Amino acid sequence: MRTKITAAITAIGAYVPEDKLTNADLANMVDTNDEWIRSRTGIEERRILKGAGLATSDMVVPAVRAVCEKRGIKPEDIDCLIVATVTPDMMFPSTANLACDKLGAKNAWGFDLLAACSGFLFALTTGASLIESGRYRRVVVCGADKMSSIIDYTDRTTCILFGDGAGAVLLEPNIEGFGVLDSILRTDGSGGKYLNMKGGGSLNPATIETVTNKMHYAYQEGQAVFKFAVVGMADVAYELMERNNLTADDIAWLVPHQANKRIIDATASRMGLPEDKVMLNIAKYGNTTAATIPLCLWDYRKQINKGDNLVLAAFGGGFTWGATLVKWAM
Repeated sequence: MRTKITAAITAIGAYVPEDKLTNADLANMVDTNDEWIRSRTGIEERRILKGAGLATSDMVVPAVRAVCEKRGIKPEDIDCLIVATVTPDMMFPSTANLACDKLGAKNAWGFDLLAACSGFLFALTTGASLIESGRYRRVVVCGADKMSSIIDYTDRTTCILFGDGAGAVLLEPNIEGFGVLDSILRTDGSGGKYLNMKGGGSLNPATIETVTNKMHYAYQEGQAVFKFAVVGMADVAYELMERNNLTADDIAWLVPHQANKRIIDATASRMGLPEDKVMLNIAKYGNTTAATIPLCLWDYRKQINKGDNLVLAAFGGGFTWGATLVKWAM
């Protein structure tokens, strides 16, 4: 009888830029103020990657290096790197490809995965499948976005929300029941009209008109997205608990995508979880899209115990959403 292999998280790393963009800074740029932003989103500041020639891969690299140092391995030991991002360095080659070169991960293959704010969950499930197959022993999953590169800082409805950052985890085989145990992932393309970036793809290639019409910036209809997200993220997290016969008492932590404090509160309420079981760092970083969940794991890493059940939940543009059950291995 073959022993069941699961994909355990054995190391975690993160990177956020030094430069901060506070609510006070934004109040000097657009018609907004600190109280308005905090009361509606929970955000106080966000990090911005500044400097000529710096892109998403330049945040992936230090995050992955931190993973290697934590685990005591070299980049050459990595079998595969998956980068979840909506802000790749360029359309091709992939950010994962470029990051592997910068890291010296000469034995790794890799690819980018685009699922907006749910990207890390989609990539984590994909990486876990590679481990479970028995073909790969060390898969690094990274969520990273330089959202400042696609944000219109004259649009007060979107510029207050987003920041830059990266977080990464190492997946390795486990036969003791730890790791990624279950995922429920969903997509609904009809929601794409509410949250998207219209320019730059094959539908609307870059032209003078697309640039003039600001089609290369993130576009969001906030109220429509909020209504879908509150229901979608909460329902799928609850469904995951039910499917695995878990109650609120069995869950040590909810690790939610950090988009909006009200959406996070609604998800926790649906799961029956108190505030002290919810990871929250939106005040420090804002919405870093694919990076929010691994950044939470990084910030709370000293408070997570081996054997803890974690529910990771996200909702993103497209629409994409999902929840993943992880039994902590470290």
